[in-house]
Amino acid sequence: MAQTGEMIPLPFVPPGRDSGSNSPVRASKKGRNTKMLTEEQKLIQDTVRDFAREFVAPRARELDKSKEFPWESVRKMAELSLMGIPFPEEYGGAGADKLSYIIAVEELARACGSTAITLAAHTSLGSNPIYLFGDESQKTKYLVPLAKGEKIGGLGLTEAQAGSDVRTIKTTAKQTTGGYLLNGNKIFITNANVGSIFTVAAKTDDKISLFIVEKGMKGFYSAKPEDKLGLRASDTGELVFENCFVPEENLLGNKGEGFKYLMKILDAGRISIGALALGLAQGAFDRAIHYAKERKQFNTPICDFQAIQNILADMATEIAASRLLVYDAAQKADQGLPFIKESSMAKLFASEAAMRVTRNAIQILGGYGYTTEYEVERFYRDAKLCEIGEGTSEIQRLVIARQILGK
Repeated sequence: MAQTGEMIPLPFVPPGRDSGSNSPVRASKKGRNTKMLTEEQKLIQDTVRDFAREFVAPRARELDKSKEFPWESVRKMAELSLMGIPFPEEYGGAGADKLSYIIAVEELARACGSTAITLAAHTSLGSNPIYLFGDESQKTKYLVPLAKGEKIGGLGLTEAQAGSDVRTIKTTAKQTTGGYLLNGNKIFITNANVGSIFTVAAKTDDKISLFIVEKGMKGFYSAKPEDKLGLRASDTGELVFENCFVPEENLLGNKGEGFKYLMKILDAGRISIGALALGLAQGAFDRAIHYAKERKQFNTPICDFQAIQNILADMATEIAASRLLVYDAAQKADQGLPFIKESSMAKLFASEAAMRVTRNAIQILGGYGYTTEYEVERFYRDAKLCEIGEGTSEIQRLVIARQILGK
């Protein structure tokens, strides 16, 4: 831990701005893949980047420390129409494409992983199932307030004995007069305590069905906020159903087809986790570059040492490869092309790359990197979730192998 020299200030300076001044740097020169993006996508990128830099980043470290949910950021995101980016305007959304949404998650993660995963879970897991499988009345009643950011959503899937093996969930939905009675518990649910509308998986006659469940329904409550390694300002908790009555009209899609729906939901959601990992890696890299240019040893900036240059080169290469994989998966989804393999590849590579990049960022900063002052340790802690959530790395390799083998 012992180091000599003065502490170097590390302001949040995303690529796209000159770290030596406040003047904008054109994206075509630095920090942006302009050839890949449309003008609308660039505008969304700029909007979210500025919001993340000016509003989200200054609060990130304190929120991580206090574990306080970023309500102010969520309200601002609603004002900017970020809570419903990929959904049509008729349902309260921004009418943009999936790549625009992925870019938003990436840019937020460069400043605060907790804020980014809140948006990702709300959009991919809470709102998207209703958009994909809901009827018009369900979209009007539930998707509209979600897309407008008036309410926060989530997905009730994981259970104590059912994680990767979705078919083994124990929550049941017993049909009764006018609807269903839900009984069971869901754990590790993002937005569990702050959310209002959830898509919940339950067994109906030994097959999985999905239901839209609202806070306020009798017999439904959240409990046990989790104390986590990373993403500490995001809300993770438990959903409890005790003879919770869900009306017939809240059955999402067809009865017994929930497993098929869940696979489509998770395939799409994996791209957003890839974007989260990408943004975390980029955020740590931003800080490592700034530090390496300013920090001097032996009267020389450490970025002039070949050992440091080699590490930075590897970090930059892994980030670039992650971005290509994540963007490619999102574009295939936008084009209506198969993307199961691509989404798993994007999540697998980006999440594991994020762990390497954030670890190397700590190494470049040395003792300072091990402290909370310089924030790279927060990116390292936050990145670990990306190797676990929405399918572990081991599951992603299984999915990829089955796709390439045609199984």
